[in-house]
Parts: sequence; C-alpha cells; structure tokens
Amino acid sequence: MAIAAAPSSAAAASNRTMVTVCAMAATLMQALDSTIANVALPYMQGSLSTTADQITWVLTSYVVAAAIFTAPVGWLASHFGRKRLFLVCVVGFTIASALCGLASSLTQVVAFRLLQGMFGAALVPLSQATMLDLYPIEQRGSAMAIWGMGVMIGPILGPTLGGYLTDVYNWRWVFLINVPFGILAALGLVLFMVETDRHEGTRFDWTGFAVLSVGLGALQLMLDRGEQQDWFHSTEIVAELVLACLGLYLFAVHQFTADNSFIPPRLFKDVNFSAGFLIMFAIGMILLASMALLPPYLQNLGGYSITTTGILMAPRGAGTMLAMLVAGRFTGRFDPRLVMLGGILMIAGTMWSMSGWTPDIDGWSMATTTFVQGIGLGFVFIPLQVVAYATLAPDLRGDATALFSLVRNVGSAVGISISSFLLSQGTQMMHARIAEGITPFNRSLQTGAAFFMWNTATGPGKAALNAEVTRQASIIAYANDFKFMLFVTLASAPLLLLLRRPSRRAAQPSVEHAAMD
Repeated sequence: MAIAAAPSSAAAASNRTMVTVCAMAATLMQALDSTIANVALPYMQGSLSTTADQITWVLTSYVVAAAIFTAPVGWLASHFGRKRLFLVCVVGFTIASALCGLASSLTQVVAFRLLQGMFGAALVPLSQATMLDLYPIEQRGSAMAIWGMGVMIGPILGPTLGGYLTDVYNWRWVFLINVPFGILAALGLVLFMVETDRHEGTRFDWTGFAVLSVGLGALQLMLDRGEQQDWFHSTEIVAELVLACLGLYLFAVHQFTADNSFIPPRLFKDVNFSAGFLIMFAIGMILLASMALLPPYLQNLGGYSITTTGILMAPRGAGTMLAMLVAGRFTGRFDPRLVMLGGILMIAGTMWSMSGWTPDIDGWSMATTTFVQGIGLGFVFIPLQVVAYATLAPDLRGDATALFSLVRNVGSAVGISISSFLLSQGTQMMHARIAEGITPFNRSLQTGAAFFMWNTATGPGKAALNAEVTRQASIIAYANDFKFMLFVTLASAPLLLLLRRPSRRAAQPSVEHAAMD
C-alpha cells in the first residue's frame, strides 16, 4: 500500500508546487500593477497629451474597479467554481494588460485599466483561498508567509521595475510585462489546478452591489473631473454628485432592510470594527496618493531620471515589508493601540518633513524619510486588523476582510483624486500670487543675472520667467499637499480612543489572520 501510494503523493506534491507558483504569479501581477504605473505617469502624460490631473485616472480607474468587483468574488467562485473563475480572471487580466500597452489615447488606457481592475480584483482573494486549500493546517503558516511575501514584494518592486522598463523601453512595457507571466499562469492553472465544488443555489445581493457600484463610480467621476469642469458650475458634476449621494444612500438603506445583503449590518455594531473601518479609510487616502505625487515631483522638479525615481521610491516599500514582519510580534506583546499610535506618529512626522522638501533635497534624506514612512504604515496595518477583527464573530470575518479591502481601495482612489485636485488648484493659485510681484517696478528683475535670464522685454525671457514662477508655485503646492496628508493622518489618531484592547487569546489568531490579509 505504501509503495502504491508514493507516486500519488509525489504527483500531489508536484501539482501543489505548480499551483502555488501559478497563484503566486497571479498575486504578484495584481500587486505589481497597483504601483508599477506610478513612475511612468509623467511619460504617459506627454505621450498621451493629457494634463497632470487627468493622467491620475490611470491609477484611480484601476483602484475603483478593483474595489467594486471585490464584493462578488466569493459568490462567483462558489457559483461557477474557483478554477474556472481564477482562469477567466487571469486571462482577462492578461488581455487587459496587453490592451493597456497598445492603447493610443487616455480614454483607451482608462477603459482598459477598468478591465484590469475588474479582473484583478479576484486574483488576490482567489490565490489566498487556493493556498489555504492546498496545504494542511500544520503547513499553512509557512504557505501564508510565502504568499504574504509575494503580496508585499509587488508594491516594492513596482516603482523600481516600472522605472527601469520605461527608461530602457517605454511606458507601454509597464503593462506588457504582465503578458508572458499571465500566459504561463493560465497554462499552469489549466494543467494542475483541481476544480472546486459548485453551489449554484446560492444567491448574491445584486441590488446592493449595483447601487454601491453606481454610488462609488459617480463619486470617483465627480472627484476626477471636478477641477476640469469647474466643479458645481457644471451640470455634469452636479449630476454625478446626485448619483453618488443617491447610490450610497440606497445602498445604506438596502443594507439595513434587505434580508440577504452582501455586507451584513451586524459588522457595524462592533465598535472596534467600525472605528477600524474609518482608520483604514484615512490611511488608505494617503497610501497611494503619496506614491502618485512623488514620481512627477522627482522627475519634473527634481530632475531625476525615471530609473533613479523608481529606486528612490523603493525604501518606503522596504520599510513597510520590514514593519509587517515585526508588527505581529509587537502586537502580541504590547497594546496594539500603542503600536498603531506609534505608526501614525511616524507617518505624520514624515509628512511634516516632506512638506519642507525642495527639489534639491539629497537622495539619502529622501530615502530615510520614505523608509520611516513605510515602517509607520506597516505598524498601522497589522495591529489595525488585529484589533478590528478580534471582537468579531468568526462567521463575519470573511465579510470583514472584503469590506476592509474595499474601503482601503476606495480611500486610495479618493486620496489620489483629492491630492491631484489640490495640486492643480494650488499651483494655479500660487502662480497668480507670485505673479503679482512681477511688475516693471520690481528692481530685483532689472539687475544682475535675473535681468539676463528673465528679461521681460524679450519673448524667451518672459517664457523663462513664467516657467520659473510655475516651478516655484508647484513646489509650494506639493508642500501643501503633503500638509493635507499630515492632517488626514492626525485626524485618524483620535479614533484609537474608540478601540478596545483585545484579549491575548483573541488577538493571537487575529495576528495570523492579519498577516494573511
């Protein structure tokens, strides 16, 4: 019997290894695409002839689509089978990546990024569920550690890899790099993954999902297009505001009145979860917004190459990775609320430091600041999930993790939109304020090097002077954006007072669960 069982066991181990590799490849693709396009934005802006606030749609469209389509993943996997859904999502994500790389206009890029987000939303939860099923309980800790490393490595490698590909080739390879990995992952899933049982009788709350999608989509459109359309002087923006309010209101009403809502209202009766929900939204607002601001700052104002920009952005991801490795231990030994407070203060301190940056800041100071900021983010994420989940009923934890993922993505999209709007408006306002001092009576412009460089009597002199005024206005606007993120970070600190410290017995499984999320 033992001899006969050996080949079967070896085959099972081989299949397990191959499915693990495929699941990791899918996870890494999705994680990479959340950050890989950031450093390429200035190049995409020039290639596609768009404004600075318009090009951020490349980021927000992906994040919003991923947030919205996270909700039905569990039902789709149960209804159609996990292997079938996983395969469709990998193939769809790969095709959408290729289309992004071949796009010739901003409209096409945004449309294909929406497709990427729709298919990519399922990759992380499906790969996590697959890994949990592949390994017995005694091996799950090691399996989840490997899977978690893939989730963390993606955002770290994203800016550096994106910078290298854009510099050596062009921005299109930021998306085309997914194609060979997607093809290999899809072939591996077809050959080695076993289909799960299907439960076609289960029902999904499509009404709640529809009104939530309309509400979030309209809100994001309003935030993205408000500056361009002169805000509430535009009929379009007013209509989007009405749709956003109506969709979110109907979703809230539906949640508390429907018999089968896809987000159980019982979740929000837990004080820890409700406070953690708000903290996650606030931290989500600065998570990707700060990463979206840095590449144009470094390239357009600092004069760094795109490769150097990618390298300078890597320390924050490294800091987050380091913090996440030790935050679980700290949370088990100390009050998680104190660990979170330390993380929030780290983030706030680095934002205050960044508000004083000028383009000539040295690379070492910049790397140190972003590294500490990454540590702060890690010290908030892990303890937050420990505290938020510790007092929840076990049957609600699956819905809670999905909702946390959704609110983090929504917060990130809102943060990117608001920071982009503030940067654009701030640059215009500071440009006008600085220009007030440029008059024929300003003697500082009539003598010395200023007279030769910015002679207002000549066309080139006027152009050079206007470029310098715009540059100085942009520096001030960036500083104000970092101050805005500082205030958002500090505003989340009082919410810690609402959290109750979980017992050690409750916290221990939550630490393991948080590391897997």
